[in-house]
Amino acid sequence: MKIPISWLRDYIDLDGLSVEDIARKLTLAGLEVDEIKYAGLPMPEYKDGEKHEFKTSGIAWDKEKLVVAEIREVKAHPNADRLTLLDLFDGKESQTVLTGAPNIFHLKGTGKLDKPIKAAYAKEGTTLYDGHAEGLQLMTLKRTKIRGVESYSMVCSEKELGISEEHDGIILLDDDAPVGTPLADYMGDAVLDISIVPNMARNANVIGIARELAALTGREMRKHGNTETGKQVKNAVRSPQSVVDLVEIEITNPELNPRFVMGMIRDIEIKPSPYRIQRRLRLAGMRPINNIVDATNYTMLDIGQPLHAFDYDVLVGRVGQIGNLSNRKIKIITRAAKDGEKIKTLDGTERELTSTNVLVCDEKSSLAMAGVMGGEESEVTAKTRTILLEGASWNPIATRKTAQQHNLPSEASFRFSRGVHPAMAEQGVKRGLELMAEWSGGQIAPDLVDVYPLKPKDPTITVTTKDVKRLLGIDLTAKQIADLLTRLEFECKVEKDSVKAKTPPHRLDIGEGVVGLADVLEEVARVYGYDRIPETRMSDSLPPQIGNPKHEWEEHARDILTSLGVQEVVSYRMTSPEREGRLVAHDEYVALANPIAPERRVMRRSLLASLLENVEKNARAESIAMFEIGSVFEPNKNNLPNEPRKLAIAMTGLRTQSAWDVKDSASFDFFDMKGRLELLLSGLRLSGISYTPTDGVTYLHPSKAAEVKVNGQTVGVFGELHPLVKEKYDFEDSPVIVAEFDLDALQSAAPSYGITPVSEFPPVLEDIAIIVDESVAAERVEGLIRQTGGKTVTRVRLFDVYRDEKIGAGKKSLAYSLTYQSEKTMTDAEAAAIRTKIVKRLEFEVGAKLRS
Repeated sequence: MKIPISWLRDYIDLDGLSVEDIARKLTLAGLEVDEIKYAGLPMPEYKDGEKHEFKTSGIAWDKEKLVVAEIREVKAHPNADRLTLLDLFDGKESQTVLTGAPNIFHLKGTGKLDKPIKAAYAKEGTTLYDGHAEGLQLMTLKRTKIRGVESYSMVCSEKELGISEEHDGIILLDDDAPVGTPLADYMGDAVLDISIVPNMARNANVIGIARELAALTGREMRKHGNTETGKQVKNAVRSPQSVVDLVEIEITNPELNPRFVMGMIRDIEIKPSPYRIQRRLRLAGMRPINNIVDATNYTMLDIGQPLHAFDYDVLVGRVGQIGNLSNRKIKIITRAAKDGEKIKTLDGTERELTSTNVLVCDEKSSLAMAGVMGGEESEVTAKTRTILLEGASWNPIATRKTAQQHNLPSEASFRFSRGVHPAMAEQGVKRGLELMAEWSGGQIAPDLVDVYPLKPKDPTITVTTKDVKRLLGIDLTAKQIADLLTRLEFECKVEKDSVKAKTPPHRLDIGEGVVGLADVLEEVARVYGYDRIPETRMSDSLPPQIGNPKHEWEEHARDILTSLGVQEVVSYRMTSPEREGRLVAHDEYVALANPIAPERRVMRRSLLASLLENVEKNARAESIAMFEIGSVFEPNKNNLPNEPRKLAIAMTGLRTQSAWDVKDSASFDFFDMKGRLELLLSGLRLSGISYTPTDGVTYLHPSKAAEVKVNGQTVGVFGELHPLVKEKYDFEDSPVIVAEFDLDALQSAAPSYGITPVSEFPPVLEDIAIIVDESVAAERVEGLIRQTGGKTVTRVRLFDVYRDEKIGAGKKSLAYSLTYQSEKTMTDAEAAAIRTKIVKRLEFEVGAKLRS
């Protein structure tokens, strides 16, 4: 939010504080100042090499060369139809100034002006922005001749002074501008660009920032501003008829609309606002429209309550169209929109609504999208003479959804979507009516129509001196705590060593209970000064360390995979059925109500599909080995989706990347994946692992795939991607090897293990090779070896498979490395006896023969 310093001065005395001092105090209190833009006030001077504390822009106005002047006559240029010569008085002497400003061209040749026009006058040698150049480019006024007339000075536009981008006409100052006064003294300013975080939304207005400054500096805050904009209540003319007799309000859902207030002003004249108001609005980032619209925007920026003005006579005409003239009252209704209902907003766009949108309506149809934008039919125009002014409170979530759905970010929706206290609605309407009366000459109707069905509870929080000491580390008395909170308008009651602090009626960010205590202590710390809090050791004892076994187990799996040269990736959990359907099709998905893009409209059902998208994007790499651990989302009717955890691995490309000593390399294959899986499962201390063929996974190659089982339970599958599935992706020629595991099943099979001591007796290592039929699975042979050898056989590893006509057609040789271990030193004879027993068992069970 952009806050002009001159506006802050309406509410707090800032004498003795530089702009940088103000920015520093706000930043330390959580209102970070991103930039300071100078528009006339002197800029800080830094020595060479000295670091600027804040980002700054703009220019300072030379007090000798930039002054308030008055234009007394507008004359024709002798040699140019579009230029004029101004008879101008700068407070010391008369000047002849050449200009092409279109907003005073109509006065050319009219003679002496009955009422001189006040303007910003720049003398020869003044440094300004070039009003006709793109962007902000500085220039210095130099004496020159234009169409035969000497020019050495100028009257300025807002762009030339750095106030805004407006450069089509010169600034027309208010009539009370004192001629000859340095412009910097009259309207010099600086603007603080402040980041308003969600928990500081109450400060998205000038009074909010002034309140913070008053609390931080200990200075008194003026509740009603300065006399320029604070005298309207007393001086505003009141019309005789009350608005209560003319308007009624119906709120259909208080949860969506806790409060609705309306006031009225008659006999207004639509015209430009005073220049000082236009300038402030532009400095705050808003475009002046007319005195009525400007009054609503000024009020919103001033106190934080967005307003909306309706043309009352248009509303009366709409009532007449539905034959309800007998009822003199206009009925305003707030309700949720109907799906498919339409409204034409102020920007001329017809918008289709949904039931999440909230509307302001009359008995005929909708008038405005609540908290976001008004409707076109009842907008204020040059013909408007009576204003019905709305100030309301809207549900933040509904407002945020509406603004996002229709892509209508605005100053009003920014505030409503973060929460505006319902108590501000009445203040906002009164303030808006007062400004309209001052700037338009209208008559304010007595009373307000105020419907307030859902009053929020302003919590009362008890804070003790022990709380402050324990959580902030500072020693404060109860009176000191109360003083700090009172500066922020909390109502405080001191009771011995505690303070009962009632939340002020402009804040919605203070919770109850423990949360509320933390919120209030944050306020104590902010006003006390974060920079004043000493560094101390935490006085509380450290809480006991409670592990998260599931998370730790997953981290261990990650560590193993990365040590095996597999890189972890994290992909979007959102996808589309079409993208995921390339791998596997699902009938049902968890659909998103508000997707960020069409291709991200559902939650994924397959982790492997997400991983393959990453492989596809990196398919030009020589070698790819990736894994991902994450959740998939299975629909669950009438409940939240199930979110089982999965592990997916994918490999493709060369087994060894090209290098000076690597001329050629084979591609990854089935056994590269199997080897890594064996090491992973071994590292997870899983036992009873077996690999069996699978034919039920459609995306895997039918003869190059396997199921992984732990103690007979299937925990995952792996293999080469099916060629027909691979064609749907943009992969290279190398095979794509994939694996997908159920992490929950894997972890449930993981044993609880302790430390196994290293045997003090040496193992006996032996290799055997047996010849079996091609149909005999190596897994069965290994199982028979372990079963026959019992505890004595501690390790069985298949290290070779051999096929040749010499061993017979339909036969294969399986070579195993065996490890024997006993509780004593094993002799050769004992080892031979075990081997013989194993061979005989294999011969009996599978017809094996020992290969010589």
